[in-house]
Formats: sequence, structure tokens, C-alpha cells
Amino acid sequence: MTPQEAIDYIESYGWSATRLGLGRTRELLQKLGDPQKKLRFVHVAGSNGKGSTCAMLDAVAREAGLRTGLYTSPYLEDFCERIRVNGENIPGEALARVTERVRDAAETMADHPSQFELVTAASMLYFAEERCDLVVLEVGMGGELDSTNVIDCPDVAVITNIGLEHTEYLGDTIEKIARTKAGIIKHGCRVVCYDGAGEATAVVRDVCAERDVPLRVASFNRVTLISQALDGQSFLWKEEEYRLALPGAYQLHNAAVALETVAALRECGWDIPERAVKAGLAEVKWPARMEVMRRKPLVLVDGGHNPQCAEALSSSLRALLPGKKLVFLIGVLADKDYPRMMELLLPLAQEFICLTPRSGRALGAGALALHLRKHGAKARACHGIDEGLDAALAAAGEDGAVVAFGSLYLVGAIRTALRSRGDGEPS
Repeated sequence: MTPQEAIDYIESYGWSATRLGLGRTRELLQKLGDPQKKLRFVHVAGSNGKGSTCAMLDAVAREAGLRTGLYTSPYLEDFCERIRVNGENIPGEALARVTERVRDAAETMADHPSQFELVTAASMLYFAEERCDLVVLEVGMGGELDSTNVIDCPDVAVITNIGLEHTEYLGDTIEKIARTKAGIIKHGCRVVCYDGAGEATAVVRDVCAERDVPLRVASFNRVTLISQALDGQSFLWKEEEYRLALPGAYQLHNAAVALETVAALRECGWDIPERAVKAGLAEVKWPARMEVMRRKPLVLVDGGHNPQCAEALSSSLRALLPGKKLVFLIGVLADKDYPRMMELLLPLAQEFICLTPRSGRALGAGALALHLRKHGAKARACHGIDEGLDAALAAAGEDGAVVAFGSLYLVGAIRTALRSRGDGEPS
């Protein structure tokens, strides 16, 4: 099996809401010798901020000398981004090797695993092969029935910011969604929760009480911003000063969650010195989150894809680029609340250049441009990434700014196109 054959095999099996559950993943991993039982985990669920929080924890743990596994989704440009050891993507030949083992086991099952279940099993095999000390494991969707939840009790279960998302699968209220995400909480672990919507935090508190586990809530009133810029920010947390390499005020909240998680890991016996915490936060990289790809004109890419993300982006842009009118290079999925997303960005916009993301769920560029024009915006549709980039850069001019936003499917392709033109650095 070649690396591309491995990817083609995995991606040939789709995902369906009618197939939610842990049974297939448990059976598959059992056939593979239960590699997940050889590993220790930080398990991270939430609506927004999961990836950034996972990246911070991985960076800190590596600085502490731990051999780390990092499992995230989706990928931006390279499938192998989803499975990393010590900050490095799984090599193609290793992906092929573990996927061949997964395939051989999966083909014996009466109910064949889905794409995400196959990748989860492959990651567990690889992390066990690589003898990872600690795996930072991001939930795919929800929590309770997500295939990552086959693990035994993690050292720490982390709940990041919770909002209305995937309501057709997870529930139509914040409380229902929080209950689903809190399904990763198991007796014997420690829990860290984002100090967000009160109704979400209340649910997490209830679940912790039911399962008799200690809870840390990352209280944001303990975070004090010192300085901020596009290349990062400095802040105080409990009177200690830190430098964070990621811009955006919302990342300080994610950093608070990461810092509380470090405290919980120390309580579990992990040796994570303060110098490692500071170095990890100062060096962390997480692409497509207010990422600067070019300076003249300024080009930012952000993979936000829901109203919460749009609100956080809008707030950060106002703080970092005050008074500047922005050209948005934008594309969205039709099943997202894009009218609310556009409403939040409209006051900042000079113009919208609309594209169609590479997804069967995409809203067409023409339909998005029409929606924006109906709301008083200057908007036009383009037929491809290169055409859209050319139009956005021309509209911004040397002293303007372009913000690519709306879908991870879109910004991954934009990052690739920009780098092919000599802009940006791979993360």
C-alpha cells in the first residue's frame, strides 16, 4: 500500500449520522490489540478553540521533554497533518503501514468502520508504535459517541468553548450540546472547562459531580492583556507573565484553558516545569488562526466557520487593525449560519470576494455574493482560488489588508496557493 492508496482507502468510507456509536471503533481496535490501552491522554472536546488548545498543550509537553502524540481534524493541506508525533506529521510510509493493518482488520468486520473511525484506529497504532508518553486527542464531533471516546479514563478531559453547532446530531440547545461533549468525562480523570456560556458550564459541573471528578474552570478574569500584535501577545495569568505566539484576544481564553490543564496534569504526576510552559506558549504554531501569510498587502487566513468564530475574528481585527477597511476573501458551507457570520463582518468590509469551498456542502460563490449585495455590501463571485486571490490583492492595494475566512476547506487551499506564490511559511 502506498501513502496515496492509504488516503484513498480511508476517504472511500464516508460518515453518516445513522452510524454514530463506539461499537465499530472498539471492535476494530480490539482486533488491532487495543493499542490505545498503552497510551495516556488529554482528551479535548468543544465547539471552538479545540485545535488551538491542543496545539498549546502539545507544544508545552514537548518543551517539558515528553514524547507527544497529537490527533486533530480536519487537515488543511496534507492528510498527514492529522497525526503528529513530537510536532512532526506522520510520514507517508508510516501512514501506509498502519493503514494496511487497519484495513486488514476492518475488512473482517460485518459493519465496516467509517472514515473517522479508520483514522482514529490508525493514529492509535502509530502513537503506540512511537511510544508516546502523552497523546493530546481532539474529539471529532460531539464527545460521548465520538470514536475518540473509546479510550479509557484520560488523565485530563478538557471542554473548550461550547456553542450551537451540529444541532441535528448533538441537540438544539447549549445544554444538550454540553451534555454530549461532557460525555468524555470519566470517573478517575480530572476536568478543565472553558469559562463560557453559563448554561454549558453548569452542565459540566453537574456531570463532574455525577462522576465524582475534580473540576477546574478557566476563569478569564485572571487573564490580563499586556500587549498585542499580529505576531502574538503578552499577558498575565495569576500574576505570572507569558508570551503567546498566536494573535487574537480569543486565544488568551484558550491559553487560560491550557494553563489550567497543565496544572491538572501536574496533579496527575506529570513533571512540567514552568520554563516549559513559557517556552511552549511562546513557540506554539497553529496555522489558519489569524495567520499572517503576507505583509504587503497584509494577508491573514483564518479557518473560522461559524458565528462564534466570526465574532472573535471581528473583535480581534478591530483591536489589531483599528479603522482599516478589509477585503474579505470568503467562502462558506451552506449548512452554517452564514447570514449571522456576514452580519458580524459587514461593518469591517471594504469588499467581499466570494469563492466556493471544495465541499459538497458548499454555498455557491454567486449565492453568497448575492446575499451580501442584498445587505448593502460590495461583493463579487470568482471561479477559483487564483482568480479570487488576484482580485482580493488588487482590491486591497499595497497598504490594504485581505482576510481569508469562512471555511477550513477554503483557507487550506488559499494557504497552498499563497505559498506557491512565495508567500507564507509552512507551519
